[in-house]
Amino acid sequence: MVAVLTLAVGLLYPLGMTAFAHTPVLHRAAEGSRISDSKGTSAGSSLIGQNFTDAQGNALRQYFQTRPDAEDPTASGAGNLGPENIVDTLPTPGQPTSGKASLLTTVCTRSLNVGKLEGVSGARAYCTPDGVGAVLGVFFTGGNTGTATRVVSLNQACPTTPFLATYEGVKVECAKPGEDYSAAVVTPIRGTAPADPVVPADAVTGSGSGLDPDISPAYARLQAPRVANARHVPLSTVLGLVAKHTTGRALGFLGDPAVNVLELNIDLDRLHPVKAS
Repeated sequence: MVAVLTLAVGLLYPLGMTAFAHTPVLHRAAEGSRISDSKGTSAGSSLIGQNFTDAQGNALRQYFQTRPDAEDPTASGAGNLGPENIVDTLPTPGQPTSGKASLLTTVCTRSLNVGKLEGVSGARAYCTPDGVGAVLGVFFTGGNTGTATRVVSLNQACPTTPFLATYEGVKVECAKPGEDYSAAVVTPIRGTAPADPVVPADAVTGSGSGLDPDISPAYARLQAPRVANARHVPLSTVLGLVAKHTTGRALGFLGDPAVNVLELNIDLDRLHPVKAS
């Protein structure tokens, strides 16, 4: 039995599956769904997103940008932070890496940066103009109710000027790192940002795996003017390539339309390479 199982499971089955995976229909997937660039060199996998940034992490203007990935690019998976993660851990003075941004502040910062890159408004509900979560800590006379006696902008460390001057007639203070505000009622402030922000949600949130190679057509269209300008080609040409690389819903109703960033950028390099200045 040992000899038979070793031969069947340890040799014949793996060889059979390998042979089956390399049939013409499945060969590309078995090889990792690799994509070659304009020079014929393997540039990556169509199933895994990659960054198009310089050595300092700044976005390369001639390329479409993908969704944000995890802080550790070698790890995959969700951040496991939910919508109630809205209060930052402020860094200790002189130790900038000691703090931790909340999910809300992370989204606000990303939206502000994308807006600057694309030349549009990065304003978002519950975000301050300087790109952190617009969250107050309100102290009431009755604990959770009553008259407000003290108000702190929890995500804006002193000496920053709070995004609101007053709340319910009480002057809003900046937050002091290390001070305990646990007795305050956490109060998000929506602000005046539009309900439908210019910067799409997939531009500021990572995917469940952190490795999603696709972006929404809306995010691709937002980036198209920048890419067209950097490559000195008409905007209509770039939008045409976006449409070419847009896939519809699976079976016509599952999921959402998506644009594969790597495939789109490779096509841009092949058809409209950046000319050296």
